[in-house]
Amino acid sequence: MLKNKQKKRQDDNYRQKQDPQKPEDSPILRDYQENISHLKEEVGNSSDVKVREFKIGAHKGALVYVDGLANMISVADYILETLMEAEVPDETIDIFQFMLDKTMALGSVETITNWNQVFDTVFSGDTVIFLQGYNKAISGETKGWEKRAVSEPSTQLSIRGPKDAFTETLRTNTALIRRRIKSPNLRVDAMKIGIVSQTDIAIMYIKGIANEKIVGEVKERLERINIDSIQGSGYIEQLIEDQSWTTFPTTYHSERPDVVTSHLLEGRVAIVVDGTPFTVTVPALFIQFFQAPDDYYSRFDISTGIRMLRILSFLIAVIGPSVYIAATTFHQEMIPTTMAIAIASQRENVPFPAFVEALIMEVTFEILREAGLRLPRAVGQAVSIVGALVIGQAAVQAGFVSPVMVIVVSITAIANFSTPVFAMAIAARLIRFVLMGLATMLGFYGIMLGLMFMTIHLCSLRSFGIPYMMPLAPFNIHNQQDAFVRFPFWAMKNRPMFISKGNMKRSGENQKPGPPKQTENPSQKGEEE
Repeated sequence: MLKNKQKKRQDDNYRQKQDPQKPEDSPILRDYQENISHLKEEVGNSSDVKVREFKIGAHKGALVYVDGLANMISVADYILETLMEAEVPDETIDIFQFMLDKTMALGSVETITNWNQVFDTVFSGDTVIFLQGYNKAISGETKGWEKRAVSEPSTQLSIRGPKDAFTETLRTNTALIRRRIKSPNLRVDAMKIGIVSQTDIAIMYIKGIANEKIVGEVKERLERINIDSIQGSGYIEQLIEDQSWTTFPTTYHSERPDVVTSHLLEGRVAIVVDGTPFTVTVPALFIQFFQAPDDYYSRFDISTGIRMLRILSFLIAVIGPSVYIAATTFHQEMIPTTMAIAIASQRENVPFPAFVEALIMEVTFEILREAGLRLPRAVGQAVSIVGALVIGQAAVQAGFVSPVMVIVVSITAIANFSTPVFAMAIAARLIRFVLMGLATMLGFYGIMLGLMFMTIHLCSLRSFGIPYMMPLAPFNIHNQQDAFVRFPFWAMKNRPMFISKGNMKRSGENQKPGPPKQTENPSQKGEEE
């Protein structure tokens, strides 16, 4: 009997949580004191929820705000002071409408009618005013919590690009984008995600450029999220991506407003999450993760060469140790004789096979890298550098690894750091271990087999329905202007196909620069005469 009662109580609680008609959706009462009592009961008499009763003419009321979220100057100067100094001309007038028109010196004032709106307003930093005899309330915008100032990016550095980065405040981030795109077609759609946290989300796109189907798909996936809390954009990425079982990122995140702005101008959709300095943009393509901000602030030939170097570094980071294992284990005939003798002499006293030797060094380096990230900044760099030098030298002298293996692992690690986006660099680190195992079993055949399956997997991925390897697979000649090679700006006339379905023209005609037209010099003409 007891178990049945407990099970029934749990089922009732579950239905109450799943019921879209929450108790907070009940209407506001006409007695303002009952409203205050209900609010205090719901918040558990929290000390940061402040209530201030007032009287305007013959009417009584109370305002509610959260200390630390509301701007006290706005509450005191633009609400309380105007209420106290207000003179009601006639006691028979609608005092609610009189307050809306005459006493609320704020930028945004709204009327709310249920408790769901009350809690949402108060915990967002705004002020709610209850009036005696009215089953509705006034919401005034008084947001003013502490926030971090706009500073320089810490993860995506640029030499010639802008030095501002997103912060943890949603409105600051949307303003940084709006500052760069002064078009009325820039849309900012708001929603809240998280049953408990009620995190503010902003969906940004340019109407007429973005694909409306992708915009609708983004909104639908966000609306399907049913989770207690959203504490960062990483939560959103994991809940809206097309394929979870892959090491490759299918969404792009950045802390640079100029990068997000360029993505919006290409037809992508940005998801700005309150409380995190990273903005998510979708759809994301594989080649996009090798594009750095400096590519567009430098000449096209220099940017193309550096981008090719990044792609080469990615390949080295993926197959570097596995090539060494395959060559020294199965394919010694491919190594030049002089080099083979040098490697053999160095590995003469090493008790482990090449795979174990590489595994020891790779795992050790990953531990040092992780320790360097978690330690304080002043100590982390010293631990990473000194630890790598000391441990590497000691391992060689002790005979655990050969000097060649230290060189291979070092080059691989440096090549991994060349990848502009950290999410793609992590994917290379994970795939490296898989290819090392295949090289140990099958040599170069195993490496080629692993690369073949990786290519097939990449071609099968989608990002919001867009092929992940586009414009390489499927190949599109018109979209090669910003893939491996970056064309000059005057040659990039169209936006990426399959992403933008609206205005495909990116620039007008006659954009190619050139010398001025030859004109007749009057002084030379006079000398000839």
